[in-house]
Amino acid sequence: MPQFISKVIFLDNYGMEMAKKLVQGVDIWLNTPTRPLEASGTSGEKAIMNGVVNFSVLDGWWAEGYRPDAGWALKEERTFPNQQFQDELDSETIYNVLEDEIIPMFYAKDNRGLSSKWISFIKNTISGIAPIFTMKRQLDDYFSQYYYKLYERTEKLKADDYSAAKKLASWKIRMLRNWESIEIVHVELPNSTVSPMSLGESLTSEVVLKLGDVNPDDLMIEFVAGQRVNDQMIEPQVIHELKLNRMEGENAVYSFTVTTTRSGVFDIAFRITPKHPLLPHRQDFNLVKWA
Repeated sequence: MPQFISKVIFLDNYGMEMAKKLVQGVDIWLNTPTRPLEASGTSGEKAIMNGVVNFSVLDGWWAEGYRPDAGWALKEERTFPNQQFQDELDSETIYNVLEDEIIPMFYAKDNRGLSSKWISFIKNTISGIAPIFTMKRQLDDYFSQYYYKLYERTEKLKADDYSAAKKLASWKIRMLRNWESIEIVHVELPNSTVSPMSLGESLTSEVVLKLGDVNPDDLMIEFVAGQRVNDQMIEPQVIHELKLNRMEGENAVYSFTVTTTRSGVFDIAFRITPKHPLLPHRQDFNLVKWA
């Protein structure tokens, strides 16, 4: 056991030359920052490039990189608001994982002196985690998710003497002129603060809008629901785009029926934003109404 523990070391602030030599002698990379203060974790990324197995808090890069067959992790969520209590719990967890999982696996060696399970973790680290954190992967993501899409959009807007760009600009001007004329005539939403929702409950919601000179196809109506826990709304779990149900004169009726997958108290609303096939994203045209 002393031989193993001596190889569990901390290297975040070592120089590159010293780290180059030290990393070669590391079997497991132990990193335990205070949640959520891990800036990134580049030393851990450097370690996995050299086949070093990580044991870290699910914070920074390890929150994305962790695989149960290629390392170990302390959960991201805090158990105690008091940092001293949390540190004590984390230290106990670390010792338990070392004693019950890591050390037995490291020393479970065959007649050749090799631990096949440990070697599988090393292989999974190199093949399954390391490629995700290379500069090539980053550049591939930039090209596929941003550069290519921006280039294609630019070419579309430039075509036919900027015909599409002129149409989009004209549409934006029309929407800006008519946005305030959109009236919320009627809203029907369940009030879970009065009667908390039950699992599997079927809920029907409806919003009626007086559109004026706005075309129904130019609007996106979304049903947004977020569960409330300890009087704080957590991130919305339900976002669903509504389809136009019918027109009643100049009023547009949108309705939506949902079956709850959670019970409890929810904050619920309708979100109304402009919609156009040439808008690259919602933030490109920052108009919004809430019902």
